[in-house]
Amino acid sequence: MSKVELLSPVGDFECLKAAVQNGADSVYFGASNFNARVSATNFGLDDMQNAIKYAKLRNVKTHLTLNTLIKDSEFEDAIKLAKCAYEYGIDAIIVQDLGLARFLIKNFPDLPIHASTQMTVHNLDGVLECEKLGFKRVVLSRELSLEEIQYICSHSNIEIETFIHGALCICYSGQCLFSSMIGGRSRKSWQMCSTL
Repeated sequence: MSKVELLSPVGDFECLKAAVQNGADSVYFGASNFNARVSATNFGLDDMQNAIKYAKLRNVKTHLTLNTLIKDSEFEDAIKLAKCAYEYGIDAIIVQDLGLARFLIKNFPDLPIHASTQMTVHNLDGVLECEKLGFKRVVLSRELSLEEIQYICSHSNIEIETFIHGALCICYSGQCLFSSMIGGRSRKSWQMCSTL
């Protein structure tokens, strides 16, 4: 029987405390840059360090979202942010960009890298490729049925994560450029990424 983990998103310290105090096994959050919710409330570096300490004292794991596509000019700053989170004791980093993921997997071999739902991994072939690349976990696309999720789980050896709620955007998971063209919302997320 596989272990079930309750993983909750948190945008600020109050959300973090609420999630931890109400039974979350893990939490995930973004920093000021390089996450798909850049226009929402996120953690600065000092806040991130305090969040990680708070969670660790209560045996709750922390995951950092670096789940946007990284421009060449941003790569070094994304690595600095990942290194900082690693030094603070982050338990995993959730990544969309394959170049960033490959760098982190190679240079931080003891840090689990999770394939974000932003990667649109929606079938067994995608999951097996992520496994081959060295990802520790795949966050499946939200659109999959229970039968599809069960099939993937029974035919792979990688951790599988699924959302228990749908997306708010009008598109398939990870295909936010399409929703930006329709509604002008998601495009801001990846255009607003700036250096640390």
